[in-house]
Amino acid sequence: QVQLVESGGGLVQAGGSLRLSCAASGRAFSRYAMGWFRQAPGKEREFVVAISRSGDITNYADSVKGRFTISRDNAKNTVYLQMNNLKPEDTAVYYCAGRLWGSIYAYTRAEYDYWGQGTQVTVSS
Repeated sequence: QVQLVESGGGLVQAGGSLRLSCAASGRAFSRYAMGWFRQAPGKEREFVVAISRSGDITNYADSVKGRFTISRDNAKNTVYLQMNNLKPEDTAVYYCAGRLWGSIYAYTRAEYDYWGQGTQVTVSS
């Protein structure tokens, strides 16, 4: 089993940047494909991006392509989300999630095995 803890959220102006981190405890972090999802008030949780177990393949939602970058450091059991050129519509609670032995082409909550508690990102206009 793995526990996930996100950090790095906050309040930023439109056009600004934030870097989220997700630290994993437990064993065998490299067995997990990792993803980031977000959920805005009154909306469904939506897929943002995922990264393969080795970090060599990524899969981005169209809404964040060219602005967000996912990366991971398996030696530190951590996955990162660099968010640039933030927009007010990026405001949401951001969750990281792990998928044991899974591919990165999974887009629903049910397809991920473990979730963090979320971190709030607020982008002001």
